[in-house]
Amino acid sequence: MKKVIVDKNKCIGCGACVGLVDEVFEFGDDSLAQVKNNINFENMKEELVEEVQDAIEGCPTGAIEEK
Repeated sequence: MKKVIVDKNKCIGCGACVGLVDEVFEFGDDSLAQVKNNINFENMKEELVEEVQDAIEGCPTGAIEEK
């Protein structure tokens, strides 16, 4: 099962992912991005998968990954 994760050591809190896919990403108490409710690719709508891929590719620090 592939999951979307945000590496908090790389995230700078720029908000690009939250702005692009707020159904999947949100800001945590530390003002860094995080994935909502451990969302994974198996329970994600197809259009969201494409938007998450765009967020992964567009993250300026490479903090978003799929594992």
